[in-house]
Amino acid sequence: MLSTVISAAYLTLWISSSVFTSAQDSYMTKALQLMSETPLIDGHNDLPWQLRQQFNNELSRVDLNTLESTHTNIPKIKEGRLGAQFWSAYVPCESQYKDAVRQTLEQIDVVHRMCKKYPETFMFATSSQDIIEAFKMKRTASLIGVEGGHSLDSSLATLRTMYQLGVRYLTLTHSCNTPWADNWLVDTGSEPSEHHGLSAFGKQLIVEMNRLGMLIDLAHVTEAVMNQVLNMSQAPVIFSHSSAYSICPHKRNVPDDVLRKVNETQGIVMVNFYNDYVTCSKTAKISDVADHFDHIKTVGGAGIIGFGGDYDGVTRLPEGLEDVSKVPKVVAELLRRGWTDEEVKAALGENLLRVLSQAEKVRDGLNGKTPDDVPIPYDEVKNLCRTSYGYHNAGADHSLGAMALLLTLALQAVVTVTAS
Repeated sequence: MLSTVISAAYLTLWISSSVFTSAQDSYMTKALQLMSETPLIDGHNDLPWQLRQQFNNELSRVDLNTLESTHTNIPKIKEGRLGAQFWSAYVPCESQYKDAVRQTLEQIDVVHRMCKKYPETFMFATSSQDIIEAFKMKRTASLIGVEGGHSLDSSLATLRTMYQLGVRYLTLTHSCNTPWADNWLVDTGSEPSEHHGLSAFGKQLIVEMNRLGMLIDLAHVTEAVMNQVLNMSQAPVIFSHSSAYSICPHKRNVPDDVLRKVNETQGIVMVNFYNDYVTCSKTAKISDVADHFDHIKTVGGAGIIGFGGDYDGVTRLPEGLEDVSKVPKVVAELLRRGWTDEEVKAALGENLLRVLSQAEKVRDGLNGKTPDDVPIPYDEVKNLCRTSYGYHNAGADHSLGAMALLLTLALQAVVTVTAS
């Protein structure tokens, strides 16, 4: 009799397990079907920075088919059904006022070279139509986003040059203030506000980005900057890799009032998978990531959601989302939670395609407007590493700056001789 009861219990457990596994399999099957119909467009991946860190951008030393020291490689991309990727052209804040522009150009260059080295996998893309064409060809559309306004060295000409090189979004700040915008750390109280959001030149830059058709990325900025840009930009904005503040109260995430404004202006928030932004702790699960998707949908609607995993730019990822191959699990979880096919497709890529298309329409509508060639005031960028050529009222400043630099070098020489 006892053996009969035990056998019945085991049978019940086996049936329950089989039913659960079958249900999970059906959600994944549906997820992969939807991803075959709509491109998964991810807003932020730091593989280019890993190529610099690990190989000094020497692509001859690395094979993306076999690379295992990153979250991203070609087999993982294919398994994860990555339809389009904004590759981050990121350089650290330490390069500000030094060689940020050169280093950023090198990061742009490595993305171009990566696409040329693996043409069967990547197609370089600069438009919404390019993304659609690449998806039809079963290649990953590869776009570029510059992560941090310090990469411009406060130059509208540099912004335009980077656009010509294929850059399609600029994150206004990274984790440092620029001479024209405050970064998110200001909201933590760890850094002072320098501009109360955007300076006058920062507002000039927003207008010029609209004219170019370059997406404005508000990840990494203060709430003041978020609201100023949302109020003045003619084109929808993006948060390329940020999550919901109400779920995880980290200042890198987006508060509810801003989510509502993003809805009103038809922008997009692309959910970050970094544990610290998902649960505000060192651990997280797929369900925690899905909670951010649910919250953003509740507050701002399914039309403002996207994916911005931040792979290869973070050190801690949720259990089950260890690399780019795992992203379909998030899609399956959303389906399990009752998301409709239309809502899932919107989050996968349709929302980003709409935002980019609208930015292109704004650009086309401003076609007759001339480029803004008024530079940032010299006093706002003056430092020992910057000359003042062209600023006719700053000649004395340039002479004094050069003299100060010479005196500094002479003092260093004296100290060196004395020490030896």
